[in-house]
Amino acid sequence: MKYRKLGHGLEVSAIGIGCMPMIKGGNILYGEAADLGESTRTIHRAIDLGVTFFDTAQIYGPFSNEELLGQAIRGKRDGLVIATKFGFRFEGKQITGVDGSPANARAACEGSLQRLGVDTIDLFYQHRVDPSVPIEETVGGMMELVKEGKVRHIALSEAGAETIRRAASAAPITALQSEYSIWERDVEDDILHACREHGIGFVPYSPLGRGFLAGAVRSRDELPESDWRRNDPRYSAENLPANLAIVDAIGAVADRHGVSKAQVALAWLLAQGTDIVPIPGTKRRVTMEDSVAAADIALTADDLAAIDTAAPKGATNGPRYGETGMRMVRL
Repeated sequence: MKYRKLGHGLEVSAIGIGCMPMIKGGNILYGEAADLGESTRTIHRAIDLGVTFFDTAQIYGPFSNEELLGQAIRGKRDGLVIATKFGFRFEGKQITGVDGSPANARAACEGSLQRLGVDTIDLFYQHRVDPSVPIEETVGGMMELVKEGKVRHIALSEAGAETIRRAASAAPITALQSEYSIWERDVEDDILHACREHGIGFVPYSPLGRGFLAGAVRSRDELPESDWRRNDPRYSAENLPANLAIVDAIGAVADRHGVSKAQVALAWLLAQGTDIVPIPGTKRRVTMEDSVAAADIALTADDLAAIDTAAPKGATNGPRYGETGMRMVRL
């Protein structure tokens, strides 16, 4: 495994693991429900392969994803970088809104520490920006948790460029997690620049377009009725066929190298900068092993040019979320 550094010297494996799909049921389902035993075996196998970076969140489940990861890393914690996120308000297990207050950061941190079974969270994200709380106040509260030893590094998710700059002026921000992939490149406008101005590492989520860029779905009919992607505008009956041209271009590069489409999509992200560490979501060893192998693939200039031609910034059909989701990103 190769390793990279995010901000402030935090070293992680070049490919991390997005744990969100690993729970059975829960509030976000891609494909068939996960097998919890296989999810645990996937985490253990990833550790064996040198993966150190594991990403979860309070909202996944909610709560049960942190519990699964915590149980899986018992006795294997040393050397791992465990990332989780806060930023929502709950009534029981029902999400009732965003909450970026320092009080919520503290309460969420305490709950996450307990569910994960760890003494310290290595990377603690604000999951979504709360427009009603100044970002300086939010990161100030997060830094109190650092001072108390409950958190090692703080981070943001889906923040806009100006918010990133304000946060970095108030506190040391180690990473920004936002959607970034061959079919979602809007962060290239200003957000990546804002991160690099302040030495902030970039962690792309959904680096495979929720499976689309891996060639896993060529028709909406292949998706189970309960699949979250049925609400994704890019998977609509109108947009999905047009977006298949992107997958076909990735496939042509994959065929030249004798690798999978998923590996090409991840290698493309790794080629965008040494400060970029994608976290493909997985729930099975076979897909995890395929993704992790992308760290050893070097795309040529011709490969990158072919992908840029097929998927220039802004050319994907459909927004990446519905109207409600889009109101919560890049704030």
